[in-house]
Amino acid sequence: MRHGGRILADALAAHGVGRVYSVPGESFLAALDGLRDVGIPNIVCRQEGGAAMMAEAQGKLTGRPGVCFVTRGPGAANASAGVHVARQDSTPMILFVGQIARADRDRDAFQEVDYRRMFGGLAKWVAEIDQTDRIPEYVARAFDLAMSGRPGPVVLSLPEDMLSARCEARDLPPAPRPVPGVSEAQRAAVIDALAAAERPLVIPGGSVWDQRDADRLARFAGAWGLPVAVPFRRQHMIDNRLPVYVGDLGIGMNPALGRALAVSDCVLSLGSRLGDTLTDGFTLMNPRGQGRRIVHVHPDPDEIGHLWRADPGIAACPRAMLAALADAPAPARRPEAWTAGLRAAYLAWQTPRDTPGAVRMERVMAWLSGNLPEDAIITNGAGNFASFIHRYFRFKRVGTQLAPTSGSMGYGLPAAIAAKLHHPDRTVVCIAGDGDIQMTINELSTATQHGAAVIVVVANNGRYGTIRMHQERHYPGRVSGTDLANPDFAALARAYGGHGETVTDDAAFAPAFARAVAAGRMAIIELRLDPEALTPGATLSQVRAQGLAAQHGRAGD
Repeated sequence: MRHGGRILADALAAHGVGRVYSVPGESFLAALDGLRDVGIPNIVCRQEGGAAMMAEAQGKLTGRPGVCFVTRGPGAANASAGVHVARQDSTPMILFVGQIARADRDRDAFQEVDYRRMFGGLAKWVAEIDQTDRIPEYVARAFDLAMSGRPGPVVLSLPEDMLSARCEARDLPPAPRPVPGVSEAQRAAVIDALAAAERPLVIPGGSVWDQRDADRLARFAGAWGLPVAVPFRRQHMIDNRLPVYVGDLGIGMNPALGRALAVSDCVLSLGSRLGDTLTDGFTLMNPRGQGRRIVHVHPDPDEIGHLWRADPGIAACPRAMLAALADAPAPARRPEAWTAGLRAAYLAWQTPRDTPGAVRMERVMAWLSGNLPEDAIITNGAGNFASFIHRYFRFKRVGTQLAPTSGSMGYGLPAAIAAKLHHPDRTVVCIAGDGDIQMTINELSTATQHGAAVIVVVANNGRYGTIRMHQERHYPGRVSGTDLANPDFAALARAYGGHGETVTDDAAFAPAFARAVAAGRMAIIELRLDPEALTPGATLSQVRAQGLAAQHGRAGD
């Protein structure tokens, strides 16, 4: 006889869960007790949004569901931010939510929420476990669904009395994973489409990718002379130093690459959904008249035809397709000039443009790109600061980039903590904006408690930079709600038990970073940026002038 919390913990152990993230609550005390008995480490976080983002990052790192526990009501609402990231980023994740006792349902009890309705549009599956002896069944299904097709989040609600009840329950071992594979006809269809193309573009995608996949992609693209462009915040899917890598398609993309997408005659999507960020709001490719052949390989058959008329559309694991294509003999005619031109445009885009001030993000990024170990992990949330990472940092290996394609602020620090706990021997750097970091800055305490020696580089320009940029474009000079009063970030790091420094000159960054590494504990390096510094290509004054010019043009019309 075991209580439900122990049955649940045993089920998680059977599925290989080595760590969970949580903010404790009285609604799932039995689960906490079970985790203690089984010996699964519980990373106690400071806010449920941070805990859920750590679990999501764990899913990216391992390809298996990251696990998070939160309490009912407000805890679940906070955690929804991480569930949204997992949904949009196609990351396997399981969120367990405490729930009121079954006998109190539908009485508007304390913190009562219908989680099926709350998470119905965010998760792949939402369920409430009513019978203690069915816990293993629900957990097994949650793991299978989180990893099947297009991976994503699953939410399981745990009524408090169900979890504390005792019963006999049969444990269920993990089910064997489906055997991936592609037919010879499917492989031949892809090869024929590429061989006939004059301006092809290969776009890999998805969150579950490993180094073998990257090596196969490099071998295939290199032999065929095919240009590879990655989706928003998926730069780590192929070594950026290779001559076939031509850049990223997403927010702040190289305009030359955007034009190439617009005129390409064949797009091979290996797991990408080819959504709005990749196509610049569907201006470079439009589902109403896509204007080119799209070969769409995706694990979820519902994605094929969802936006694009695929020719062919192949419902299969893109990694399996890549394995089948890796050693395909190259055709006599290869698009070498097309690929070389795109690579040259990428290299030109890499040439830094000086931004204002004594500390320049482009120089910091160039230093990090040239000096960090190849397996160092870079994390970030959302903001204009991230465009400097996308443009100037060259990723070399798979699993070295953790960033939300959903554009969620505050993601970088929780993701960095999860990465450092999973890879304690690797350098983990969170690059954050001053507004971005303050969404989850309380997780510095989590890093200290659990010994996650992450290095956080805070780009401080005193504002919500992305929103200010849009504000100046549409309402130039009318500043509202975008300026920030910030703390002394270096002092704050020290208050949390970490190492903190402030950098006010480019030359001071490298020695400050060396000291942060040597400190061996959580560290913040605050970069004091010029308030004029806004994007890699424009200052605040330039964006405002463009907004005024556009405003005057509209008035003239």
